[in-house]
Amino acid sequence: MLDLLPFSIERASIAGACLWAFALYLGFASLREWVTEMLDRWFNFAERWMYTSAKEFERTRAARESQNAFYASVTSIVPFLIAGVLCNIGVEYGLGRSWAVSVGILACFACGIYDLGRRSTAADD
Repeated sequence: MLDLLPFSIERASIAGACLWAFALYLGFASLREWVTEMLDRWFNFAERWMYTSAKEFERTRAARESQNAFYASVTSIVPFLIAGVLCNIGVEYGLGRSWAVSVGILACFACGIYDLGRRSTAADD
């Protein structure tokens, strides 16, 4: 059990959820890219209201856009973490707690191989 939180979370549940999130992140590459692009667009749009001067806004555009791209990339993990938690709960409920991490590892292998194949066929075209 984790002693830092006021509620109990099993370490195996955290590991299983993260494995599932990683597998989903690899397996759904087009969704990952779409989420990242939408977050990047939103961050760029949301930051515009903070500048009163158009000159200052244009002067710092390159740095802000690259920073927002980084933030969007990091933030795009969150929906996959939520889906990973749900998949882990489903596996724990369906197969039992002992299978959650094992099936998460299998999902990582399968989605990793799928992603390698997807990239290989995309490079051939």
